[in-house]
Order: sequence, then structure tokens, then C-alpha cells
Amino acid sequence: MLILSIESSCDESSAALIENGRLLAVETRTQTVHQPYGGVVPELAGRSHLELMDAVVQTVARQAGTALTDVDLFAATAGPGLVGSLLVGISYARGLATALEKRFRAVHHLEAHLWSAELSAGELPPPFLVLLASGGHTLLVLVSGVRNYHVLGSTRDDALGEAYDKVGKLLGLPFPAGAEVDRLAAEGDGTRFAFPVSMNDASADFSFSGLKTAVAYRVRRMSNREIREQTSDLLASFQAAALASVLLKVELAMRVSGARAVVAAGGVAANSQLRLRLGNLAAEWGVPCFFPQLQFCGDNAAMIGYLAWKLETAGIRDGGPQPVRPRWPLELLGAGDATP
Repeated sequence: MLILSIESSCDESSAALIENGRLLAVETRTQTVHQPYGGVVPELAGRSHLELMDAVVQTVARQAGTALTDVDLFAATAGPGLVGSLLVGISYARGLATALEKRFRAVHHLEAHLWSAELSAGELPPPFLVLLASGGHTLLVLVSGVRNYHVLGSTRDDALGEAYDKVGKLLGLPFPAGAEVDRLAAEGDGTRFAFPVSMNDASADFSFSGLKTAVAYRVRRMSNREIREQTSDLLASFQAAALASVLLKVELAMRVSGARAVVAAGGVAANSQLRLRLGNLAAEWGVPCFFPQLQFCGDNAAMIGYLAWKLETAGIRDGGPQPVRPRWPLELLGAGDATP
């Protein structure tokens, strides 16, 4: 089965070709129009998808040496995400499917992240625990099989990636700030500033707004010169507190879930310290740890196509033409809601 998939939930315009679960080609272009604003502007994101979508689709077709008429199934992200951005991708994919008289199926963006590590690692041993951390979401999900998910914990305020971006903005870093925070933190002293480790309780939920506020208050008490000279220490201390909270929750989830493996997915899964510390924690528990390749940590169409293939292989139906869902809780998939 040859699948052409499209991802357009936020500020990445991406297309991929998947054949029987194997990636043939993927093209992902991160929009740059949002940088002056320090965050994603929904209207600009939708316009950029309109400008980029046909180009990324034609690029993957050329890279794979495949004609669109050879595609058996078209798939696109239906949610969650920015409604205007979602509409561009799903309308484009549905339009191709209609014109070529092929099938279409909608895909849940977060569900695709849960399986993204399989793109490079192969089939994972269920049940496995996924830390899904991005700019918009932070979840701990126990995956026992396709459409068999149990959300153990989620963030009560900011997502982890959002906290990275906001702290980066406080210190004058360009948006998105995650990669630069990771780089600069590696040069700093993570013990220089004592920032709070939030949600140190018995729940598997996260909270990062208090940590972000603590960094903001500390920065306000510093001169511009002190901030410049201690940026790496500030970022290293912020990251140490953020990851300490994350590891506490992962360990708690491991204790109650009986997971046979640990997986990190989403944009923050590219963070070098998270990979190191989560790998060490998994080793202490005697279970393997998996990460997507760096190109599959952020939003991408390869994971969308791969999930579409898994759903097709499992015989799970698609709900047909329905509107996009900017809010689409992952928990609903486990309650029989398989459609957007």
C-alpha cells in the first residue's frame, strides 16, 4: 500500500510517501514568518501552508520517483492543531483523493507521535510508556496497542516545549528557542540558580508555569550585563529543574504501569539532556529506551503516513468526510472515537 500523507497542524508544512510501513521520502519545511512575533501566528501559519503545500508534495513525489496516480491512500492530520492550518492540509489531501478517485483517511496528530519512534526503531514491545512533549502538549501515555491508550498524566498549564520557548524569549533567544536553550544550557552550570521542581507529588501530571515565572522573577532582578554573562547558567538551571520534574513523573508512571519500554516523542524529544537522562532512567529500570530520529521528533508527515498504514493494517475504519478538530483529546480514541 502506497500512502501520501500531509501534516499541517501548526507551523510545519510536511508531506511524505510511505509504502507498506516503509518511508520512501519526506519533505518538511518549518515556517519562518513567525520569528518576529516570538510565537506562531495562526493566520500567517494558514497562509504559509497555502503557499508551501503543493511544493512539498511535488518534492516528495519527485524524490521517491512516484506519480500521485500511483498512491493508494491519501492521509492528513485532522487535529488537534490550528484550525486554519489543519483545513489547508486536509482539504489538499482530500482534493487529491477525490480527483484521483482514491481513498482518504484523517489522522490524529498526537496518536501519530506515539508511534513515531517505530519509523527508525521498528516495532516496539507493548505496553510501552510514551513521554509526549512538544510546544503544545505534555503527556504520559501507556500504549498497549493500536487504539489502546491510557493517558496517565498531562500538563495543567504550559507544555514543556512552550516553557522552553517562553524562557528563551525572556533571555532574548529567537523563536523557536528549544534547540538554542539546549545548546547554551550545555555550556552553563545547572546548580547556579535554585529554581523550583514543580508538581513534586503523587500524580503523573505536569506543571511548568511556576518554573517559568520563577525564571522571570530572577531575570527581573538582574542587570542586562548580568543576564548576558549568566545566560548559560540561567538556562542550565531552568533545564535542570524542568527535566527533574519530568523524570520524577516518568519514574512514577513506570512504577504503576508495568511498561516494558520507555519512549520520548514530540519536539522536546530532540533535547540532548532529556535523551541522556531518560535513557539512564530506563537503564535503571532495566527496560529499553527509544527516541525518534531527530527529523521525526518535530511535526512531520512521515509519522502521519506511518500511523495511517498501521490503522489500515489493523482494519480500523476511518470516519469519512468530517470537519477538522482543533481540540481532540487523545483519550477519546480509547473510548471508540476513531474519527475527527
